[in-house]
Amino acid sequence: MIPPAAISETNFPGLTARGKVRDLYDLGERLMLVATDRLSAFDVVMNEPIPTKGRVLTQLSNFWLNTLEACVPHHLEAIVTADNATDVLPKAFHAGAEQLIGRTMICRKTQVIPIECVVRGYLIGGGWREYQDSSCVSGIQLPQNLPLAAKFEQPIFTPSTKAESGHDEPISFEDCCQQVDADLMHQARERTLAIYSAAAEYAQQRGIIIADTKFEFGVLNGELLLIDEVLTPDSSRFWPADQWHPGQNPPSFDKQFVRDYLSPLAWDRTPPPPPLPDDVVRGTSEKYREVFHLLTGAHVL
Repeated sequence: MIPPAAISETNFPGLTARGKVRDLYDLGERLMLVATDRLSAFDVVMNEPIPTKGRVLTQLSNFWLNTLEACVPHHLEAIVTADNATDVLPKAFHAGAEQLIGRTMICRKTQVIPIECVVRGYLIGGGWREYQDSSCVSGIQLPQNLPLAAKFEQPIFTPSTKAESGHDEPISFEDCCQQVDADLMHQARERTLAIYSAAAEYAQQRGIIIADTKFEFGVLNGELLLIDEVLTPDSSRFWPADQWHPGQNPPSFDKQFVRDYLSPLAWDRTPPPPPLPDDVVRGTSEKYREVFHLLTGAHVL
């Protein structure tokens, strides 16, 4: 049974897109991004929502955007709270405002740059797989014989394409500059590395390693704005610092409960997904809430 607090989807006037996690609404001069409790694993949306997940994504993004100077300028104007709902939401949304509280961002519209700005501080995930084949990640030559989860001397910028469906694909910075204005891409790379460095330093003081993350940017009136979610368990790899050892894959504060459950199953990783047991749903929700508390010192509302 789906817990009452879980929101699988929203249905209000102006729905323009439904992504793997977010429902996007056009409010005229603004956009409304609703982080539901949907969860995707291996690029397939699970049938069971993860309670509080969407609120963690929204409130953690809000935390970073209002804590790190490197995140400015950005697109966020407000998140919907119990106190401001009737002020920031159009009247058509008031009756269902309870669904939106704590999980909704009101944002300025931008012209989105079609590149995922990925930054890696450690050799893991897709970067590790690419390194094993070529000793490179996104065209960047790396030292030989690095172990799994090795820390780089300096974080590296490893962008990828933004796929409408399926997997994003790694792309070199030079190729990015062929697809997007080169000056914008240089700005995006500089800001990506600056935000990551500030966030990684902050998180380390709280016992968390940010192994890698990805950002998105858009342009408004000639200015490059940080957009979408920021430094969340969906867009980042968070590790407990005391459990990081080069050569091993550390546990992470994200959907690892789900991946660990699904990996040994006889499932071809195409829809429909297998059902998730209650303990997997609960454990995943707890991990999202735990990392929120460790990073912010607060509890998700």
